[in-house]
Amino acid sequence: MTKSKVTSEEALAFHLEPTPGKFEISATVPMTTQRDLSLAYSPGVAVPCEEIAADPQLAYDYTNKGNLVAVISNGTAVLGLGNLGALASKPVMEGKAVLFKRFADVNSIDIELDTEDTDAFINAVKLMGPTFGGINLEDIKAPECFIIEQRLKEEMDIPVFHDDQHGTAVICAAGLLNALKISGKKIEDVRIVLNGAGAAGIACLELLKAMGAQHNNCIMCDTKGVIYQGRTEGMNQWKSAHAATTDARSLADAMDGADVFLGVSVKGAVTPEMVASMADYPVIFAMANPDPEITPEEAHAVRADAIVATGRSDYPNQVNNVLGFPYLFRGALDINARAINDEMKIACAHALANLAREDVPDEVALAYGKNLSFGRDYIIPTPFDPRLIHTIPPAVAKAGMDTGAARRPIIDMEAYEQGLKSRLDPTANIMRGINARARANQARMIFAEGDDPKVLRAAVAYQRQGLGKAIVVGRKDDVKAKLIAAGLEDATRELEVVNAANTQHLDLYKSYLYERLQRRGFDGKDIHRLAATDRHVFASLMLAHGHGDGLVTGATRKSAHVLERINHVFDANAEGGAAGITAVLHKGRIVLMGDTLVHEWPDDKDLANIAESGARVARHLGLEPRVAFVSFSTFGYPVSERAEKMHLAPKVLDARGVDFEYEGEMTVDVALNAESQKNYPFSRLTGPANILVVPARHSASISVKLMQEMAGATVIGPILTGLDQSIQIASSTSTTNDILNMAILAACKVGG
Repeated sequence: MTKSKVTSEEALAFHLEPTPGKFEISATVPMTTQRDLSLAYSPGVAVPCEEIAADPQLAYDYTNKGNLVAVISNGTAVLGLGNLGALASKPVMEGKAVLFKRFADVNSIDIELDTEDTDAFINAVKLMGPTFGGINLEDIKAPECFIIEQRLKEEMDIPVFHDDQHGTAVICAAGLLNALKISGKKIEDVRIVLNGAGAAGIACLELLKAMGAQHNNCIMCDTKGVIYQGRTEGMNQWKSAHAATTDARSLADAMDGADVFLGVSVKGAVTPEMVASMADYPVIFAMANPDPEITPEEAHAVRADAIVATGRSDYPNQVNNVLGFPYLFRGALDINARAINDEMKIACAHALANLAREDVPDEVALAYGKNLSFGRDYIIPTPFDPRLIHTIPPAVAKAGMDTGAARRPIIDMEAYEQGLKSRLDPTANIMRGINARARANQARMIFAEGDDPKVLRAAVAYQRQGLGKAIVVGRKDDVKAKLIAAGLEDATRELEVVNAANTQHLDLYKSYLYERLQRRGFDGKDIHRLAATDRHVFASLMLAHGHGDGLVTGATRKSAHVLERINHVFDANAEGGAAGITAVLHKGRIVLMGDTLVHEWPDDKDLANIAESGARVARHLGLEPRVAFVSFSTFGYPVSERAEKMHLAPKVLDARGVDFEYEGEMTVDVALNAESQKNYPFSRLTGPANILVVPARHSASISVKLMQEMAGATVIGPILTGLDQSIQIASSTSTTNDILNMAILAACKVGG
């Protein structure tokens, strides 16, 4: 499997641009008029204050408490980096906060407490209790983490959850349930060996024992060997609770005949000999990161019957905490829970295990570039399975209600599940799917503008992320100098740099170009100048001759100029069936706009062609197309000859018998707003449109740029469609990430 590489420069740039950090605060109420401010603050705010003072439960109605989690750390155990301190832990905690939002639509804010004093830490968190609906403790070293969590759970009336302990335990338990099901064993009967007596390891054993594992069947090991009854060296109260009656004294002793190995320790802790000594159908969860206790390849070399999981995304069966904590808190918050108890964690584990046994949706298989089905290499759901949001929280919420942890039980569980589905951001899964398809395709991508630092950074990222091979058009010494200036000196040996001077194909390119252009007023000198000195033409000729699989250009020149140059090699024009479709992503919605690139003033037939191009792009993105022909009029009113073609375009599609929904003409609000659509029950659209076909290129461009500048929408495109080859034209204002996205679209042949 191709492994992606993230450089230090990329990581720092990601955290620096477009603004420092990873999230910002946005208002959910209008804040424009004096009346708005009077309601938001003084005097209007006094009313909910008085209501909450009379009934504290109303804080969940009138404030954001019910969907707000604090991610709190003192930085004493940051990732695998050790005690970096509170301030240096902030990037990790910000990252955890955005994961809450991305996966479960839970608002979260990071808080770093600059103290290693347990009592001071506990007191600080306890005093913040009124603000939050839940507390997620993170990266706090043992044994302090045990003391802190236990006391906070006792003294606070909201969920307190140390994810390093319980998040790992829940996912581990889910995977183990399925591994045992496949191997035909029961948790009550199996012998389990755990290596790593820290926070995560102890939590794993505690949860498995709560689920039925027998105390003396569970052997815990640390750096000094087996934790057995009577051992005194290196012990504490948390280890002592798991001391077993056993003659085993080393990890190797414990592994002999064991059914299950759980590792939260260090690279290489398990040898092939230890694996060979295990019972039939051994289960091995080697969860040390970034390198497991034993790799799946090493384990399978001695035991083909082994079921292996790791903490890494480049192996099957990843034990990933993001499968647990967002959904545990989602379910807990939605019942205003007092705590996240063992029953809720066990319900989460069972729900995850059951989900892995179900048929995997096509979009998940597409995103991962392979078919997934329950078995030895798929015992845990993938983090990007869209069903997680509406299957795990209901199970957690029900367990919370059944055990009395809920202050506000859910009455209509079916309606709750439907509401959870609406929280899923479809754009994130779409982009994930496109990236996975690009990685599977391994396209040789031509970056035409090798003299631009943004393009070079995008080319390096494309190759290092394992998406395929990057080919840069430019002068080698210039490319090298710009890479060095960008802090990417090591990439000078990685990229293939091609130009007219070092290619062996220039005569072939010139001959091909002359054949195309000789009757359009171009002589031999013109052809040489175009092929040898114009990078857009040269790159297009490379693509035309199969010397690359895709092309991205346009970052340094206006799109009209670039399109004209590409037209020398390909029929990238309206007559040739080309169109530009731009994707606008905003607040969890994606709308495709066309044509933003090719057609200046399309007629009704052109508009129908644009609609078909938009439908192709939509399907490549995993969307079911719904096209609206938009104007300032709706179904003939007000009457205008300017809107006539928008009225006629659907009739063209009627005659063609296309296989997607379309309707028009209509105003944008009727196209996008389900409530407005109810006024037109005869409309053929079954829901809000996701493709808008507009009257002219200028209106398309204005609409897209207005959304981008005023609403902060993410814009991808225009996506060039209708060509035999895969070409994408970036905008001259593109960032490195924008250029990379266009390369990924080209690699996936979106719109082709």
